[in-house]
Amino acid sequence: METRELRYFVAVAEELHFGQAARRLGIAQPPLSRAIQQLERRLGATLLERTSRGVTLTEAGAVLLREGRAALDAVDAADRRTRRAAGQGGVVLVTKAGASGELLAKLLDAYAAEPGAVPVDVLLCGPGEQERLLRDGRADVALLHRPFDSTTGFDVEELTTEGQVVVLPAGHPLACRTSVRLAEISELPGLPLPRWPRADGTSPDGPGPRVRDNVQLLQLVALGRASVVLPESVRSHLRDDVAAVPVLDAPKVTTVIAWPPHSRSLAVAGLVRAATRL
Repeated sequence: METRELRYFVAVAEELHFGQAARRLGIAQPPLSRAIQQLERRLGATLLERTSRGVTLTEAGAVLLREGRAALDAVDAADRRTRRAAGQGGVVLVTKAGASGELLAKLLDAYAAEPGAVPVDVLLCGPGEQERLLRDGRADVALLHRPFDSTTGFDVEELTTEGQVVVLPAGHPLACRTSVRLAEISELPGLPLPRWPRADGTSPDGPGPRVRDNVQLLQLVALGRASVVLPESVRSHLRDDVAAVPVLDAPKVTTVIAWPPHSRSLAVAGLVRAATRL
């Protein structure tokens, strides 16, 4: 298969409409249709069912869509990483904004003291985005947090494990407690849990506010509009108008440093060594 054909197929499979896919790709519809037919002949499989009601994926098409996305991501990642290696020779580290701040600062200082250290660009992202940025090559290494982030397919080293706290307005009755349990905070009157965006940009249903980052979230907590359960390390940068109370039965959060298993970057290796020594 050619990369071009694969991109054409993925566009049609996602749009389920040849005209819309052609506009997205910036080509005319007839050559797009011919390319898909050629791909089907080469594979010996029908990928798309075309009817008067529209276009649907066959079982084989669904498999190729899943595998094709992964293959195109790998090609794009190789392109980005190669261009980066040919340029300044730096490394891109991605982490969730507002998370692991103290650990990140120590890691950057420790790596900068290494012989042969190269510039590290820190990419701060929203919740759950680190994994995608690492997979598609926009980042070389990431700080991920299990069980919230998937580490499938990455090499990892565990760095820290910590409990979780519920963050509440400072004047809330529970703020004076030494600990709470999840059942006590799942439905706090007037303090719903936030709704983080999914990978596709949508948000789950529920009464809680939609949030994009921890800064926005903590301001909503201080205003008495939400509560949230976060790793205990969040205490280091909480505002005076909120309080953190340990949640006894919340799952432990393990912070890991993760990188693609095929990486041969000396800079990534240096960052991992520095992280595991901290």
